[in-house]
Amino acid sequence: MPPTLASLVQHSALKLTVRAGEDRLDMPVRWVHASELVDPVPYMEGGELLLVTATNLAAADPAAMGRYVRRLAAAGIAGVGFGVGVNYDEVPEALVDAARAEGLPLIEVPRRTPFIAIGKAVSEAVAADQYRAVTDGFEAQRDLTRAALAEGPAALLARLAAHVDGWAALYEPSGGVVAAQPPWAARRAARLGEAAARLAQRRPHTSSVVGDPAAETESTGDRVELQTLGTGRRSGGVLAVGTAGAPGTAARYAVHSAIALLTLTTERSRSLRAAEQRLGAAVLRMLLAGQPDHARTVAGDLYGALLDAPFRLLVAEEEQPAGSAAGAQGGDPAADAPLELLAETLEATAAQAGEPVLVLPDGEGRLVVIAVDGGAAVAVCAAYADRQAEEAGVVTGLSAPTGPIATGTAYRQAEQALSVARRRGRALVEHEELAHGSLLPLLADEAVRAFADGMLRALREHDAKGRGDLVESLRAWLSRHGQWDAAAADLGVHRHTLRYRMRRVEEILGRSLDDPDVRMELWLALKATVARPAPALSPECGTA
Repeated sequence: MPPTLASLVQHSALKLTVRAGEDRLDMPVRWVHASELVDPVPYMEGGELLLVTATNLAAADPAAMGRYVRRLAAAGIAGVGFGVGVNYDEVPEALVDAARAEGLPLIEVPRRTPFIAIGKAVSEAVAADQYRAVTDGFEAQRDLTRAALAEGPAALLARLAAHVDGWAALYEPSGGVVAAQPPWAARRAARLGEAAARLAQRRPHTSSVVGDPAAETESTGDRVELQTLGTGRRSGGVLAVGTAGAPGTAARYAVHSAIALLTLTTERSRSLRAAEQRLGAAVLRMLLAGQPDHARTVAGDLYGALLDAPFRLLVAEEEQPAGSAAGAQGGDPAADAPLELLAETLEATAAQAGEPVLVLPDGEGRLVVIAVDGGAAVAVCAAYADRQAEEAGVVTGLSAPTGPIATGTAYRQAEQALSVARRRGRALVEHEELAHGSLLPLLADEAVRAFADGMLRALREHDAKGRGDLVESLRAWLSRHGQWDAAAADLGVHRHTLRYRMRRVEEILGRSLDDPDVRMELWLALKATVARPAPALSPECGTA
Protein backbone atom coordinates (compact mmCIF):
# COMPACT_ATOMS: atom_id res chain seq x y z
CA MET A 1 0.00 0.00 0.00
CA PRO A 2 1.29 3.52 -0.77
CA PRO A 3 1.69 5.94 2.18
CA THR A 4 -1.45 7.78 3.30
CA LEU A 5 -2.10 10.79 5.49
CA ALA A 6 -3.27 8.37 8.19
CA SER A 7 0.05 6.50 8.12
CA LEU A 8 1.93 9.81 8.45
CA VAL A 9 -0.23 10.95 11.36
CA GLN A 10 0.39 7.60 13.05
CA HIS A 11 4.17 7.96 12.54
CA SER A 12 5.37 8.39 16.14
CA ALA A 13 8.49 10.40 15.24
CA LEU A 14 6.61 13.08 13.29
CA LYS A 15 4.16 14.20 16.01
CA LEU A 16 1.55 15.42 13.49
CA THR A 17 -1.92 16.63 14.51
CA VAL A 18 -5.06 16.60 12.35
CA ARG A 19 -6.89 19.96 12.29
CA ALA A 20 -9.41 19.32 9.45
CA GLY A 21 -10.51 16.61 6.97
CA GLU A 22 -10.40 13.76 9.49
CA ASP A 23 -12.64 11.64 7.28
CA ARG A 24 -10.23 11.83 4.30
CA LEU A 25 -7.01 10.63 5.88
CA ASP A 26 -7.02 7.50 3.72
CA MET A 27 -5.90 9.63 0.78
CA PRO A 28 -2.65 8.20 -0.70
CA VAL A 29 0.29 10.59 -0.70
CA ARG A 30 2.26 10.50 -3.95
CA TRP A 31 4.91 12.99 -2.85
CA VAL A 32 5.70 15.87 -0.49
CA HIS A 33 6.13 19.39 -1.81
CA ALA A 34 7.00 22.55 0.16
CA SER A 35 5.95 25.88 -1.36
CA GLU A 36 5.32 29.39 -0.04
CA LEU A 37 3.81 30.62 -3.31
CA VAL A 38 0.47 32.31 -3.15
CA ASP A 39 -0.64 29.99 -5.98
CA PRO A 40 1.42 26.77 -6.12
CA VAL A 41 -1.19 24.90 -8.22
CA PRO A 42 0.66 25.27 -11.57
CA TYR A 43 3.53 23.30 -10.05
CA MET A 44 1.42 20.48 -8.64
CA GLU A 45 0.35 17.19 -10.29
CA GLY A 46 -2.17 16.03 -7.69
CA GLY A 47 -1.80 13.65 -4.77
CA GLU A 48 0.91 15.70 -3.01
CA LEU A 49 1.07 16.74 0.64
CA LEU A 50 1.73 20.49 0.44
CA LEU A 51 3.86 21.88 3.29
CA VAL A 52 3.63 25.63 4.08
CA THR A 53 4.52 28.13 6.83
CA ALA A 54 2.45 31.02 5.33
CA THR A 55 5.44 33.26 4.69
CA ASN A 56 3.64 34.94 1.77
CA LEU A 57 0.04 34.06 2.63
CA ALA A 58 -2.59 36.17 4.29
CA ALA A 59 -3.35 33.17 6.45
CA ALA A 60 -5.61 35.11 8.82
CA ASP A 61 -7.83 36.44 5.99
CA PRO A 62 -10.89 34.18 5.58
CA ALA A 63 -11.57 35.34 2.00
CA ALA A 64 -7.96 34.81 0.91
CA MET A 65 -7.81 31.40 2.61
CA GLY A 66 -11.12 30.38 1.01
CA ARG A 67 -9.74 31.10 -2.48
CA TYR A 68 -6.43 29.43 -1.64
CA VAL A 69 -7.95 26.20 -0.29
CA ARG A 70 -10.51 25.93 -3.08
CA ARG A 71 -7.77 26.00 -5.71
CA LEU A 72 -5.74 23.39 -3.83
CA ALA A 73 -8.75 21.09 -3.45
CA ALA A 74 -9.60 21.45 -7.15
CA ALA A 75 -6.02 20.52 -8.02
CA GLY A 76 -6.46 17.20 -6.21
CA ILE A 77 -3.74 17.51 -3.59
CA ALA A 78 -3.80 14.99 -0.73
CA GLY A 79 -3.69 17.63 2.03
CA VAL A 80 -1.90 20.61 3.55
CA GLY A 81 0.73 20.45 6.30
CA PHE A 82 1.07 23.75 8.20
CA GLY A 83 4.32 24.32 10.08
CA VAL A 84 3.69 26.25 13.29
CA GLY A 85 6.29 28.19 15.25
CA VAL A 86 7.74 29.96 12.21
CA ASN A 87 5.32 32.66 11.08
CA TYR A 88 2.34 31.61 13.20
CA ASP A 89 2.41 30.03 16.64
CA GLU A 90 -0.67 27.99 15.75
CA VAL A 91 -2.65 27.19 12.66
CA PRO A 92 -4.76 30.23 11.71
CA GLU A 93 -8.50 29.74 12.20
CA ALA A 94 -9.20 31.19 8.74
CA LEU A 95 -7.18 28.33 7.18
CA VAL A 96 -8.80 25.74 9.46
CA ASP A 97 -12.31 26.95 8.57
CA ALA A 98 -11.54 27.00 4.81
CA ALA A 99 -10.09 23.47 4.95
CA ARG A 100 -13.15 22.18 6.80
CA ALA A 101 -15.46 23.84 4.30
CA GLU A 102 -13.73 22.09 1.40
CA GLY A 103 -13.16 18.80 3.23
CA LEU A 104 -9.41 19.15 2.62
CA PRO A 105 -7.18 17.43 5.22
CA LEU A 106 -5.15 19.95 7.21
CA ILE A 107 -2.22 18.68 9.31
CA GLU A 108 -0.41 20.70 12.00
CA VAL A 109 3.38 20.21 11.87
CA PRO A 110 5.18 21.06 15.16
CA ARG A 111 8.22 23.33 15.18
CA ARG A 112 10.55 20.48 16.13
CA THR A 113 9.54 18.39 13.09
CA PRO A 114 11.43 19.59 10.01
CA PHE A 115 9.68 19.38 6.67
CA ILE A 116 12.50 17.21 5.34
CA ALA A 117 11.64 14.55 7.91
CA ILE A 118 8.13 14.29 6.46
CA GLY A 119 9.60 14.12 2.95
CA LYS A 120 11.95 11.31 4.01
CA ALA A 121 9.10 9.38 5.63
CA VAL A 122 7.00 9.58 2.46
CA SER A 123 9.98 8.75 0.23
CA GLU A 124 10.82 5.68 2.32
CA ALA A 125 7.18 4.55 2.31
CA VAL A 126 6.94 5.01 -1.47
CA ALA A 127 10.17 3.06 -1.98
CA ALA A 128 8.96 0.30 0.34
CA ASP A 129 5.66 0.13 -1.54
CA GLN A 130 7.47 -0.10 -4.87
CA TYR A 131 9.75 -2.81 -3.49
CA ARG A 132 6.74 -4.77 -2.26
CA ALA A 133 5.10 -4.40 -5.67
CA VAL A 134 8.20 -5.66 -7.46
CA THR A 135 8.61 -8.52 -4.97
CA ASP A 136 4.94 -9.45 -5.37
CA GLY A 137 5.37 -9.23 -9.13
CA PHE A 138 8.30 -11.67 -9.10
CA GLU A 139 6.37 -14.02 -6.83
CA ALA A 140 3.47 -13.83 -9.25
CA GLN A 141 5.84 -14.73 -12.08
CA ARG A 142 7.05 -17.80 -10.19
CA ASP A 143 3.50 -18.78 -9.28
CA LEU A 144 2.25 -18.45 -12.86
CA THR A 145 5.24 -20.32 -14.24
CA ARG A 146 4.65 -23.24 -11.86
CA ALA A 147 0.97 -23.34 -12.83
CA ALA A 148 1.74 -23.23 -16.57
CA LEU A 149 4.34 -26.00 -16.39
CA ALA A 150 2.37 -28.27 -14.08
CA GLU A 151 -1.22 -27.89 -15.28
CA GLY A 152 -1.37 -25.76 -18.42
CA PRO A 153 -3.15 -22.57 -19.54
CA ALA A 154 -6.33 -23.08 -17.48
CA ALA A 155 -4.38 -23.24 -14.22
CA LEU A 156 -2.30 -20.26 -15.29
CA LEU A 157 -5.48 -18.23 -15.90
CA ALA A 158 -6.83 -19.22 -12.49
CA ARG A 159 -3.67 -17.99 -10.75
CA LEU A 160 -3.63 -14.80 -12.85
CA ALA A 161 -7.23 -14.04 -11.87
CA ALA A 162 -6.27 -14.41 -8.21
CA HIS A 163 -3.27 -12.10 -8.54
CA VAL A 164 -5.26 -9.32 -10.26
CA ASP A 165 -8.36 -9.84 -8.09
CA GLY A 166 -10.53 -10.26 -11.18
CA TRP A 167 -10.92 -12.72 -14.04
CA ALA A 168 -8.93 -13.87 -17.05
CA ALA A 169 -9.75 -15.58 -20.34
CA LEU A 170 -7.83 -16.98 -23.31
CA TYR A 171 -9.22 -16.67 -26.84
CA GLU A 172 -8.28 -18.35 -30.09
CA PRO A 173 -7.66 -16.02 -33.09
CA SER A 174 -11.26 -16.46 -34.30
CA GLY A 175 -12.61 -15.15 -30.99
CA GLY A 176 -13.67 -18.47 -29.46
CA VAL A 177 -13.06 -18.81 -25.72
CA VAL A 178 -10.42 -21.46 -25.00
CA ALA A 179 -10.57 -21.12 -21.22
CA ALA A 180 -11.82 -18.65 -18.60
CA GLN A 181 -11.15 -18.42 -14.87
CA PRO A 182 -12.86 -18.31 -12.44
CA PRO A 183 -15.56 -20.48 -14.08
CA TRP A 184 -18.21 -17.79 -13.58
CA ALA A 185 -16.28 -15.56 -15.98
CA ALA A 186 -16.96 -17.80 -19.00
CA ARG A 187 -20.20 -16.04 -19.98
CA ARG A 188 -18.64 -12.63 -19.47
CA ALA A 189 -15.67 -13.61 -21.62
CA ALA A 190 -17.94 -14.96 -24.39
CA ARG A 191 -19.55 -11.54 -24.79
CA LEU A 192 -16.15 -10.12 -25.78
CA GLY A 193 -15.41 -12.75 -28.44
CA GLU A 194 -15.94 -10.35 -31.37
CA ALA A 195 -13.67 -7.73 -29.81
CA ALA A 196 -10.99 -10.39 -29.26
CA ALA A 197 -11.31 -11.59 -32.87
CA ARG A 198 -10.92 -8.05 -34.20
CA LEU A 199 -7.82 -7.49 -32.08
CA ALA A 200 -6.35 -10.85 -33.16
CA GLN A 201 -6.47 -9.70 -36.77
CA ARG A 202 -3.92 -7.02 -35.94
CA ARG A 203 -0.23 -7.62 -35.47
CA PRO A 204 1.07 -9.06 -32.18
CA HIS A 205 2.00 -6.88 -29.21
CA THR A 206 -1.17 -4.78 -29.50
CA SER A 207 -3.74 -4.20 -26.80
CA SER A 208 -7.00 -2.42 -26.15
CA VAL A 209 -9.18 -1.64 -23.15
CA VAL A 210 -12.90 -2.35 -23.47
CA GLY A 211 -15.93 -2.51 -21.20
CA ASP A 212 -18.40 -5.30 -20.55
CA PRO A 213 -21.05 -5.11 -23.35
CA ALA A 214 -23.74 -6.23 -20.88
CA ALA A 215 -22.99 -3.49 -18.34
CA GLU A 216 -25.73 -0.86 -18.05
CA THR A 217 -23.22 1.93 -17.51
CA GLU A 218 -19.47 2.25 -17.77
CA SER A 219 -19.20 2.48 -13.99
CA THR A 220 -21.02 -0.85 -13.39
CA GLY A 221 -18.88 -2.93 -15.72
CA ASP A 222 -15.38 -4.34 -15.59
CA ARG A 223 -12.33 -2.74 -17.04
CA VAL A 224 -11.19 -5.41 -19.51
CA GLU A 225 -7.77 -5.29 -21.11
CA LEU A 226 -7.29 -7.37 -24.27
CA GLN A 227 -3.71 -8.29 -25.25
CA THR A 228 -2.59 -10.21 -28.34
CA LEU A 229 -0.27 -13.19 -27.95
CA GLY A 230 2.46 -14.34 -30.29
CA THR A 231 5.76 -13.40 -31.87
CA GLY A 232 5.12 -13.93 -35.58
CA ARG A 233 3.36 -11.98 -38.27
CA ARG A 234 -0.05 -12.86 -36.84
CA SER A 235 -1.19 -13.18 -33.26
CA GLY A 236 -1.69 -16.67 -31.87
CA GLY A 237 -4.55 -15.71 -29.57
CA VAL A 238 -5.79 -13.05 -27.18
CA LEU A 239 -5.63 -12.72 -23.39
CA ALA A 240 -8.41 -10.84 -21.59
CA VAL A 241 -8.00 -9.57 -18.02
CA GLY A 242 -11.02 -8.10 -16.25
CA THR A 243 -10.54 -5.95 -13.16
CA ALA A 244 -12.50 -3.34 -11.24
CA GLY A 245 -9.89 -0.68 -12.05
CA ALA A 246 -6.51 -0.20 -13.66
CA PRO A 247 -4.03 -2.87 -12.46
CA GLY A 248 -1.35 -1.81 -9.99
CA THR A 249 2.36 -2.51 -10.31
CA ALA A 250 2.24 -6.08 -8.96
CA ALA A 251 -0.84 -6.94 -11.02
CA ARG A 252 0.86 -5.50 -14.12
CA TYR A 253 3.87 -7.74 -13.52
CA ALA A 254 1.50 -10.71 -13.31
CA VAL A 255 -0.25 -9.77 -16.58
CA HIS A 256 3.04 -9.36 -18.44
CA SER A 257 4.26 -12.71 -17.13
CA ALA A 258 1.03 -14.38 -18.24
CA ILE A 259 1.40 -12.92 -21.73
CA ALA A 260 4.91 -14.34 -22.06
CA LEU A 261 3.94 -17.76 -20.67
CA LEU A 262 0.77 -18.06 -22.76
CA THR A 263 2.74 -17.11 -25.85
CA LEU A 264 5.10 -19.99 -25.13
CA THR A 265 2.31 -22.48 -24.37
CA THR A 266 -0.03 -21.54 -27.24
CA GLU A 267 2.59 -21.10 -30.00
CA ARG A 268 4.45 -24.14 -31.23
CA SER A 269 7.94 -23.50 -32.43
CA ARG A 270 8.34 -22.82 -36.12
CA SER A 271 10.61 -25.79 -36.60
CA LEU A 272 8.13 -28.15 -34.93
CA ARG A 273 5.28 -26.86 -37.02
CA ALA A 274 7.35 -27.15 -40.19
CA ALA A 275 8.19 -30.77 -39.28
CA GLU A 276 4.51 -31.56 -38.69
CA GLN A 277 3.60 -30.02 -42.04
CA ARG A 278 6.26 -32.09 -43.82
CA LEU A 279 4.87 -35.23 -42.18
CA GLY A 280 1.33 -34.23 -43.10
CA ALA A 281 2.36 -33.60 -46.70
CA ALA A 282 3.89 -37.07 -46.88
CA VAL A 283 0.69 -38.62 -45.50
CA LEU A 284 -1.43 -36.74 -48.06
CA ARG A 285 0.84 -37.75 -50.96
CA MET A 286 0.56 -41.42 -49.97
CA LEU A 287 -3.21 -41.19 -49.66
CA LEU A 288 -3.51 -39.58 -53.10
CA ALA A 289 -1.19 -42.25 -54.53
CA GLY A 290 -3.53 -44.99 -53.29
CA GLN A 291 -1.24 -46.20 -50.49
CA PRO A 292 -3.43 -45.93 -47.37
CA ASP A 293 -1.48 -48.55 -45.41
CA HIS A 294 1.80 -46.70 -45.87
CA ALA A 295 0.06 -43.42 -45.07
CA ARG A 296 -1.29 -44.86 -41.81
CA THR A 297 2.18 -46.03 -40.82
CA VAL A 298 3.71 -42.62 -41.50
CA ALA A 299 0.82 -40.78 -39.79
CA GLY A 300 1.60 -42.44 -36.45
CA ASP A 301 0.05 -40.89 -33.37
CA LEU A 302 -0.07 -37.41 -34.89
CA TYR A 303 -2.54 -38.07 -37.73
CA GLY A 304 -3.37 -41.76 -37.28
CA ALA A 305 -6.70 -41.17 -35.55
CA LEU A 306 -7.77 -39.03 -38.51
CA LEU A 307 -7.60 -42.06 -40.81
CA ASP A 308 -9.65 -44.32 -38.52
CA ALA A 309 -12.98 -42.55 -39.13
CA PRO A 310 -14.74 -40.96 -42.13
CA PHE A 311 -13.22 -37.62 -43.00
CA ARG A 312 -13.76 -34.71 -45.37
CA LEU A 313 -11.22 -33.17 -47.69
CA LEU A 314 -11.37 -29.41 -48.13
CA VAL A 315 -9.64 -27.20 -50.70
CA ALA A 316 -9.71 -23.42 -50.20
CA GLU A 317 -8.17 -20.55 -52.09
CA GLU A 318 -8.29 -16.79 -52.20
CA GLU A 319 -10.51 -15.27 -54.85
CA GLN A 320 -7.90 -12.52 -55.28
CA PRO A 321 -4.34 -13.91 -55.39
CA ALA A 322 -1.94 -12.83 -52.69
CA GLY A 323 0.38 -10.00 -53.72
CA SER A 324 -2.23 -8.22 -55.83
CA ALA A 325 -2.87 -4.52 -55.48
CA ALA A 326 -5.54 -5.03 -52.86
CA GLY A 327 -3.29 -7.23 -50.80
CA ALA A 328 -0.22 -5.03 -51.12
CA GLN A 329 -1.75 -2.05 -49.35
CA GLY A 330 -0.27 -3.07 -46.02
CA GLY A 331 -2.14 -2.52 -42.77
CA ASP A 332 -4.28 -5.35 -41.50
CA PRO A 333 -2.38 -8.64 -41.83
CA ALA A 334 -5.60 -10.64 -41.64
CA ALA A 335 -6.74 -9.01 -44.87
CA ASP A 336 -3.45 -10.02 -46.49
CA ALA A 337 -3.56 -13.67 -45.35
CA PRO A 338 -7.12 -15.01 -45.09
CA LEU A 339 -5.95 -18.58 -45.76
CA GLU A 340 -3.47 -18.30 -42.90
CA LEU A 341 -6.28 -17.17 -40.61
CA LEU A 342 -8.46 -20.08 -41.84
CA ALA A 343 -5.65 -22.53 -41.06
CA GLU A 344 -5.21 -21.09 -37.55
CA THR A 345 -8.96 -21.16 -36.94
CA LEU A 346 -9.28 -24.80 -38.02
CA GLU A 347 -6.29 -25.90 -35.94
CA ALA A 348 -7.48 -24.01 -32.85
CA THR A 349 -11.04 -25.34 -33.21
CA ALA A 350 -9.85 -28.92 -33.66
CA ALA A 351 -7.47 -28.63 -30.71
CA GLN A 352 -10.22 -27.29 -28.48
CA ALA A 353 -12.53 -30.16 -29.54
CA GLY A 354 -9.77 -32.78 -29.16
CA GLU A 355 -9.93 -33.70 -32.87
CA PRO A 356 -7.04 -34.44 -35.23
CA VAL A 357 -6.82 -32.25 -38.31
CA LEU A 358 -4.34 -32.04 -41.18
CA VAL A 359 -3.88 -28.53 -42.58
CA LEU A 360 -1.47 -27.99 -45.47
CA PRO A 361 -0.67 -25.09 -47.80
CA ASP A 362 -0.17 -26.73 -51.21
CA GLY A 363 2.38 -24.17 -52.46
CA GLU A 364 0.00 -22.85 -55.14
CA GLY A 365 -1.91 -20.35 -53.02
CA ARG A 366 -4.38 -22.96 -51.79
CA LEU A 367 -5.06 -24.74 -48.54
CA VAL A 368 -5.76 -28.48 -48.32
CA VAL A 369 -7.44 -29.78 -45.17
CA ILE A 370 -8.42 -33.25 -43.98
CA ALA A 371 -10.83 -33.07 -41.03
CA VAL A 372 -13.09 -35.49 -39.18
CA ASP A 373 -16.54 -35.75 -40.81
CA GLY A 374 -19.13 -34.15 -38.58
CA GLY A 375 -16.44 -32.65 -36.35
CA ALA A 376 -15.93 -29.14 -35.06
CA ALA A 377 -13.36 -28.22 -37.73
CA VAL A 378 -15.77 -29.02 -40.59
CA ALA A 379 -18.60 -27.21 -38.82
CA VAL A 380 -16.58 -24.02 -38.44
CA CYS A 381 -15.70 -23.96 -42.17
CA ALA A 382 -19.11 -22.76 -43.34
CA ALA A 383 -19.31 -19.89 -40.84
CA TYR A 384 -15.73 -18.85 -41.56
CA ALA A 385 -16.13 -19.04 -45.33
CA ASP A 386 -19.36 -17.00 -45.24
CA ARG A 387 -17.66 -14.27 -43.21
CA GLN A 388 -14.44 -14.25 -45.20
CA ALA A 389 -16.21 -14.34 -48.59
CA GLU A 390 -17.35 -10.77 -47.91
CA GLU A 391 -14.13 -9.59 -46.31
CA ALA A 392 -11.30 -11.29 -48.14
CA GLY A 393 -12.65 -13.47 -50.96
CA VAL A 394 -12.01 -17.01 -49.67
CA VAL A 395 -13.75 -19.75 -51.68
CA THR A 396 -13.92 -23.34 -50.48
CA GLY A 397 -14.81 -26.74 -51.91
CA LEU A 398 -15.71 -29.65 -49.61
CA SER A 399 -15.73 -33.31 -50.55
CA ALA A 400 -18.28 -35.92 -49.52
CA PRO A 401 -17.40 -38.08 -46.49
CA THR A 402 -14.71 -40.57 -47.43
CA GLY A 403 -11.99 -42.86 -46.11
CA PRO A 404 -8.27 -43.39 -46.77
CA ILE A 405 -8.85 -45.67 -49.80
CA ALA A 406 -10.87 -43.04 -51.69
CA THR A 407 -8.79 -39.96 -50.84
CA GLY A 408 -7.98 -39.34 -54.51
CA THR A 409 -11.68 -39.26 -55.36
CA ALA A 410 -12.34 -36.93 -52.42
CA TYR A 411 -9.61 -34.56 -53.65
CA ARG A 412 -11.23 -34.41 -57.10
CA GLN A 413 -14.63 -33.83 -55.50
CA ALA A 414 -13.27 -30.93 -53.44
CA GLU A 415 -11.66 -29.39 -56.53
CA GLN A 416 -14.91 -29.76 -58.49
CA ALA A 417 -16.86 -28.14 -55.68
CA LEU A 418 -14.26 -25.34 -55.50
CA SER A 419 -14.62 -24.73 -59.25
CA VAL A 420 -18.40 -24.48 -58.90
CA ALA A 421 -18.02 -22.15 -55.90
CA ARG A 422 -15.89 -19.80 -58.01
CA ARG A 423 -18.38 -19.81 -60.89
CA ARG A 424 -21.41 -19.28 -58.69
CA GLY A 425 -19.77 -16.66 -56.47
CA ARG A 426 -20.34 -18.87 -53.43
CA ALA A 427 -18.16 -18.94 -50.32
CA LEU A 428 -18.41 -22.71 -49.87
CA VAL A 429 -19.86 -25.54 -51.96
CA GLU A 430 -20.14 -29.16 -50.82
CA HIS A 431 -19.77 -31.89 -53.41
CA GLU A 432 -22.98 -33.47 -52.16
CA GLU A 433 -24.85 -30.39 -53.41
CA LEU A 434 -23.67 -31.18 -56.93
CA ALA A 435 -24.74 -34.81 -56.66
CA HIS A 436 -28.26 -34.00 -55.43
CA GLY A 437 -28.84 -30.69 -57.15
CA SER A 438 -29.59 -29.64 -60.72
CA LEU A 439 -27.06 -29.64 -63.53
CA LEU A 440 -28.54 -26.50 -65.03
CA PRO A 441 -26.73 -23.96 -62.83
CA LEU A 442 -23.46 -25.42 -64.12
CA LEU A 443 -24.41 -24.27 -67.62
CA ALA A 444 -24.39 -20.60 -66.50
CA ASP A 445 -20.95 -20.11 -67.99
CA GLU A 446 -19.96 -17.92 -70.94
CA ALA A 447 -17.90 -20.70 -72.52
CA VAL A 448 -20.89 -23.09 -72.40
CA ARG A 449 -23.19 -20.44 -73.83
CA ALA A 450 -20.74 -19.68 -76.61
CA PHE A 451 -20.67 -23.39 -77.49
CA ALA A 452 -24.48 -23.53 -77.42
CA ASP A 453 -24.80 -20.45 -79.66
CA GLY A 454 -22.36 -21.91 -82.16
CA MET A 455 -24.13 -25.27 -82.24
CA LEU A 456 -27.60 -23.78 -82.79
CA ARG A 457 -26.61 -20.80 -84.95
CA ALA A 458 -27.36 -22.47 -88.30
CA LEU A 459 -30.82 -23.58 -87.12
CA ARG A 460 -31.65 -20.11 -85.80
CA GLU A 461 -30.51 -18.50 -89.06
CA HIS A 462 -32.74 -20.94 -90.96
CA ASP A 463 -35.74 -20.05 -88.77
CA ALA A 464 -35.01 -16.31 -89.06
CA LYS A 465 -35.57 -16.50 -92.84
CA GLY A 466 -39.11 -17.80 -92.29
CA ARG A 467 -38.43 -21.33 -93.49
CA GLY A 468 -39.86 -23.11 -90.46
CA ASP A 469 -39.48 -23.47 -86.74
CA LEU A 470 -36.67 -25.98 -86.47
CA VAL A 471 -35.38 -24.89 -83.03
CA GLU A 472 -38.72 -25.24 -81.25
CA SER A 473 -39.49 -28.43 -83.15
CA LEU A 474 -36.16 -29.89 -82.04
CA ARG A 475 -36.86 -28.83 -78.45
CA ALA A 476 -40.31 -30.47 -78.47
CA TRP A 477 -38.99 -33.68 -80.06
CA LEU A 478 -36.10 -34.00 -77.60
CA SER A 479 -38.36 -33.25 -74.61
CA ARG A 480 -40.67 -36.10 -75.72
CA HIS A 481 -37.70 -38.49 -76.05
CA GLY A 482 -38.21 -38.82 -79.83
CA GLN A 483 -41.92 -39.74 -79.64
CA TRP A 484 -43.31 -38.38 -82.92
CA ASP A 485 -47.00 -38.27 -82.10
CA ALA A 486 -46.58 -36.64 -78.68
CA ALA A 487 -44.11 -34.03 -79.95
CA ALA A 488 -46.25 -33.23 -83.01
CA ALA A 489 -49.27 -32.75 -80.74
CA ASP A 490 -47.31 -30.33 -78.58
CA LEU A 491 -46.38 -28.33 -81.68
CA GLY A 492 -49.85 -28.59 -83.31
CA VAL A 493 -48.47 -30.09 -86.53
CA HIS A 494 -48.77 -33.44 -88.31
CA ARG A 495 -46.17 -36.04 -87.39
CA HIS A 496 -45.00 -36.18 -91.03
CA THR A 497 -44.28 -32.43 -90.82
CA LEU A 498 -42.23 -33.02 -87.70
CA ARG A 499 -40.32 -35.88 -89.37
CA TYR A 500 -39.48 -33.56 -92.27
CA ARG A 501 -38.25 -30.87 -89.89
CA MET A 502 -35.97 -33.30 -88.03
CA ARG A 503 -34.45 -34.42 -91.34
CA ARG A 504 -33.76 -30.76 -92.13
CA VAL A 505 -32.08 -30.40 -88.72
CA GLU A 506 -29.79 -33.33 -89.55
CA GLU A 507 -29.03 -31.90 -93.00
CA ILE A 508 -28.22 -28.40 -91.67
CA LEU A 509 -26.10 -29.63 -88.78
CA GLY A 510 -24.53 -32.50 -90.66
CA ARG A 511 -25.12 -34.79 -87.67
CA SER A 512 -27.43 -37.73 -87.02
CA LEU A 513 -30.14 -37.50 -84.38
CA ASP A 514 -29.85 -41.24 -83.90
CA ASP A 515 -26.56 -40.58 -82.06
CA PRO A 516 -27.29 -40.22 -78.29
CA ASP A 517 -24.28 -37.92 -77.86
CA VAL A 518 -25.66 -35.56 -80.48
CA ARG A 519 -29.08 -35.54 -78.82
CA MET A 520 -27.44 -34.83 -75.43
CA GLU A 521 -25.33 -31.95 -76.78
CA LEU A 522 -28.31 -30.39 -78.55
CA TRP A 523 -30.49 -30.65 -75.45
CA LEU A 524 -27.82 -29.05 -73.24
CA ALA A 525 -27.32 -26.32 -75.86
CA LEU A 526 -31.04 -25.58 -75.79
CA LYS A 527 -31.09 -25.51 -71.99
CA ALA A 528 -28.02 -23.26 -71.82
CA THR A 529 -29.62 -20.64 -74.05
CA VAL A 530 -33.29 -20.76 -73.11
CA ALA A 531 -32.96 -18.72 -69.90
CA ARG A 532 -30.62 -16.05 -71.23
CA PRO A 533 -31.92 -12.56 -70.39
CA ALA A 534 -32.55 -10.18 -73.26
CA PRO A 535 -30.03 -7.35 -73.52
CA ALA A 536 -31.17 -4.10 -71.93
CA LEU A 537 -31.96 -1.36 -74.45
CA SER A 538 -30.97 2.22 -73.93
CA PRO A 539 -33.73 4.85 -74.28
CA GLU A 540 -32.42 5.75 -77.74
CA CYS A 541 -32.88 2.15 -78.88
CA GLY A 542 -36.49 1.83 -77.75
CA THR A 543 -37.88 2.35 -81.26
CA ALA A 544 -36.70 1.31 -84.67
